Amino acid sequence: MNLRTSLVKGVLLGVLLTIPFTGGCTGKLKEDNPIIPVREYEKMLLGKLTSDYIGNENCLKGCHTHDTLALDFKSSTMGDQLQQSSHGMKIVDCESCHGPGSELMDEIVGLDVDKNRQEIVEAHRDNLINYSTLPAGALSLICLKCHTTNATFNIHNWNSGVHVFNGVSCSNCHPIHAGADLITPPRDVPGLCFSCHIELKAQFSLPSHHPVREAKMYCVDCHDPHGTANPGQLKEINEKETCGRCHTEKTGPFLFEHGDVTDKCSNCHSPHGSTNNNLLKLREPFLCRQCHPQHSSDDTLAAKSMFNTRCTDCHSMIHGSDTPGASTVPTSGGTLTR
Repeated sequence: MNLRTSLVKGVLLGVLLTIPFTGGCTGKLKEDNPIIPVREYEKMLLGKLTSDYIGNENCLKGCHTHDTLALDFKSSTMGDQLQQSSHGMKIVDCESCHGPGSELMDEIVGLDVDKNRQEIVEAHRDNLINYSTLPAGALSLICLKCHTTNATFNIHNWNSGVHVFNGVSCSNCHPIHAGADLITPPRDVPGLCFSCHIELKAQFSLPSHHPVREAKMYCVDCHDPHGTANPGQLKEINEKETCGRCHTEKTGPFLFEHGDVTDKCSNCHSPHGSTNNNLLKLREPFLCRQCHPQHSSDDTLAAKSMFNTRCTDCHSMIHGSDTPGASTVPTSGGTLTR
């Protein structure tokens, strides 16, 4: 009787487990459900499909010849590509980013820049790509339609990076018309990052911190803002490799390693700032006792050392050593004392 009951239960369990799979196979395959139709999204990137391209000369000679934005852009790296190549084709021009402008020119013909400024501005919004209404993804796609076809390897991970998922576009960091240099100067990088990462700005104000605010290093020394396959957008494959670019003496390999913390420096250190010396998450010996609650010393000495002694006073080679320690305990290994 027990065997029969077990067989019935087994059959019923098997049926129940197969229902979700058979039900899934009979339904429709998963489909995308975009916020707006794809064709409408493409139109946002192309401008007015009924308009024609008129060339830079027509864009610049009417209004923008002496415009500061145009002059700064002309002296930039991208502006250099406005010059005609040997075969007469232009690599990039105003309409590559702003869309075709023939209907705009037809609408503003005869208007005075001083008297009809508002009408001219409205005509630009209606006939060119309106950057003020584009979502961040579309803004970046306008840049990526050129920059993904060249050897700009640092942006190949952009679409899978954390910035793109948080609504950040290329123009949030790169001032396209703001000057000759389209790349944010290193001295301005911390302020740019801190405008979003406010909590990290506070950490860099703590007593122990990496010298980012002092302009001796920058956020991009450790992180790649365009995205990487590594955690935290680190430039190297893990924390140890990233930190080891500067702290080479602590990378090893060592004969006596500090077990379980060889790849993740943040187990002990707060990389952006801390109230404790050497960026430690806790002061010694409390940090060490999280993993080493027992000590070979007697209880009285251990109690005193809890408040009066640092572990690194004895275990000075805490990141690793090639020299055995002086401990008499056979199982203590190197003890990282020398």
